[in-house]
This record gives sequence, C-alpha cells and structure tokens, in this order.
Amino acid sequence: MLSHDRIWAAIDALAARHCLSASGLARRAGLDSTAFNKSKRLSSDGRPRWPSTESLAKIIEATGSSLDEFMALIGGETNPPRTKPENRTAVPLVGFAQAGAGGFFDDAGFPAGHGWELIELPGPAGTHAYALKVQGDSMLPLYRDGDVLVVEPGATIRKGDRVVVKTTSGEVMAKILERQTAEMITLLSLNPEHEDHEIPVQDMEWMARIIWASQ
Repeated sequence: MLSHDRIWAAIDALAARHCLSASGLARRAGLDSTAFNKSKRLSSDGRPRWPSTESLAKIIEATGSSLDEFMALIGGETNPPRTKPENRTAVPLVGFAQAGAGGFFDDAGFPAGHGWELIELPGPAGTHAYALKVQGDSMLPLYRDGDVLVVEPGATIRKGDRVVVKTTSGEVMAKILERQTAEMITLLSLNPEHEDHEIPVQDMEWMARIIWASQ
C-alpha cells in the first residue's frame, strides 16, 4: 500500500543503501538539501506532506536505482536487488585544475588523450560523459570540495540547467544558465558570495550540462 509513512521510509532506506543521509540524497538528486528533512514531512497543521513524483524520479535516477527497487523498499523489503551492474558506466575523472589547463580537452569540451582515472557511476551515461572533481568553496552550498560532477558535452542545454563552462582564458566554473543569445551567455552563481557572470560567446571555449552529482 502506498502510505505516507511507507514512502518516506523508502526514501530513508534508499539513502541508507547509498551511504547517504536524507539531506545527502536530496543534494545528490539536485534538490534542496532540506527537501527530505523530518520537518518537511508534515505541514504546519500536522497534515501529511507527500514528496512529489518529480523528486522521487530524481532520487531514483541520481542513485542509479530502478522503480522496481524503490517500490520494493516501499513494500518493506530490506534488501531488494540492486540495479544490475551492467547498467553502470565508468567515465574519466578530471580535476578542475586540469580542466582549466591547455591540452586536456578538445574544442568540443571532450577530454583528450588516454590514461585518465576512471570513476564508476550508478547508472548509464552518454558516450562522451566525464566527471569533474570540485575544488574549493566557490560552488557552495550546492557542491562542496571533493564532490564529483558528471557533465555531458553535446547534451541539450536549457535555461535553468546547471552547467560547467570553460572560458578562453582557462577559467572553469559551475553555474546555472540564466540566458543565452548569439552574443552573450548569462550565468548565475551557485554561491551567493560569488558574482554572476556575463560572458561574450567569443570568450567561451565550451559549455556542458551537469547531468549527475556525487555527494
């Protein structure tokens, strides 16, 4: 039965299976870190508050799980079978310092050469996807030092998407795409202490959409 208590218990169980807190699971799925807090499970007048189908879809995708696995957790199974290993993908892992240096990427934003360290993702990714390891605090509060962002060059990018951008000067940044025209892109900072950016298109080397984050 799809009861309020069982769905929230399944969210907690899914987080635990991936060694995450409820807040960590929310962050991995690109949601507000408080989305699954205990205080958010009841409204101010005590009525049950249900998670949205969109948030459930995001946590299933972010953990590389399946709907069957999540439904099994709702049903109370403590150890349902995980997503099959063949659905996992290994992608190159690149540091932000390397991303900003010359010679590591081609003009389309793909890692160049061979010998990269590989990181395994919990689900499938595009052929050209790769991972970038966050360094520093410029992406707080959403991404912390040591978090891994998976980007996919060539993926369709729309307003509001989280993206990684490299400028012709070698600066690499993770931002939110606010606006894109033939002459200019406007990027919103994830960290309110850092400035938003307007970058002329001719000063942008490449831009790739963030499709997944490991936190």
